[in-house]
Amino acid sequence: MIIRADSLTPRPWKNGGGVTREIAAGPPGASLDAFAWRLSLADVAADGAFSTFAGVDRVLALLDGAGMRLTEANGRVHALDAPLAIARFAGETPIHATLNDGPTRDFNVMVQRARARATVRACRESAAIAPAHDVTLIFCARGRIEIKGAGDTRHTLETGDTLRLDRASALECAAPADAAWLHVGIDML
Repeated sequence: MIIRADSLTPRPWKNGGGVTREIAAGPPGASLDAFAWRLSLADVAADGAFSTFAGVDRVLALLDGAGMRLTEANGRVHALDAPLAIARFAGETPIHATLNDGPTRDFNVMVQRARARATVRACRESAAIAPAHDVTLIFCARGRIEIKGAGDTRHTLETGDTLRLDRASALECAAPADAAWLHVGIDML
């Protein structure tokens, strides 16, 4: 299933401090306190606190903007200062975001750690993907990518589009030099 960027609906963050667009969740349509996993885009327009999510592991990847620094209450800092830079942290950890130079947009993966695990890999070139996850998601971060699957099926993703495959077979992702994409694997426990 392809989820087109223009089909995503903006909603306020859980704490009201920004805007999110849900890409996909398991189970489908799950609320913010009932998902096993969730992918979304987040617009961060100002410095401030991130929403907290108890029992959730989070992965963020910078998509647009000059980036931000995420500072945990214990002083640990995650620098998202280059396209596709990735930060991983526990959702219950208090995080304060400081923008480097204006608004940013990030890609957000959240999993209830008692129910699921997620792997996130940033890619800037063509690659093969082995069938290893319960749910495989390919997000086109920049440009256009071509994906070839089983039975010679083909999909084209433009910037902001996502391909979701449950129990996918092997895939080939063709990405020209100006493209970038994220490979997300979700495994249920």
